Amino acid sequence: MRQDMTALGMVELSSIGIALAVEDAMLKAADVKLLIARTICSGKYMVMIGGETAEVQSSIDAGKSASAEALIDHLVIPNVDKRLFPAISGAVHIADEDKDAMGILEAFSVTSIIEGADAAVKAADVNLFKIHVAMAIGGKGFLLLGGPVADVEAAIEAGARQIGKRGLLVSRVVIPRPEPELFQDLI
Repeated sequence: MRQDMTALGMVELSSIGIALAVEDAMLKAADVKLLIARTICSGKYMVMIGGETAEVQSSIDAGKSASAEALIDHLVIPNVDKRLFPAISGAVHIADEDKDAMGILEAFSVTSIIEGADAAVKAADVNLFKIHVAMAIGGKGFLLLGGPVADVEAAIEAGARQIGKRGLLVSRVVIPRPEPELFQDLI
């Protein structure tokens, strides 16, 4: 990950054609790294970028301006926790000490699960090992994290609180001492 990726931004759009024009406008507007740009369930499209906070904000503003009626949601998280980036790409190792408990948050939107993930990892010492966004789950998002039971509970509570502010929380679950097969099936 680039050291200048201090912020994360994203837009969710209802039109694929408009989304491609939005993505182009975002990338032309600022020096950002394209993290994800793809169709997602329910016929939507998402564009996720990272970079310095001012650059990410400029890129998102350009995307919003180009989005016309297709903008569903957007976000900018300044000072984003760097653990989100590998969890989005699925490049996280799970150590044995992270398997004391598993926490799961599920949200109705991609933007809300990203905000919830940031809040969760900032609240406790946990390993965020997966953020799944919108593919084959009806446009929803979920995250998986592990660590000591008390830390996982604190992280899940903080993430659920953040997602709840938008009214988009589907579920929050903490599984103490999960069976090892759960980790194998989910990563």
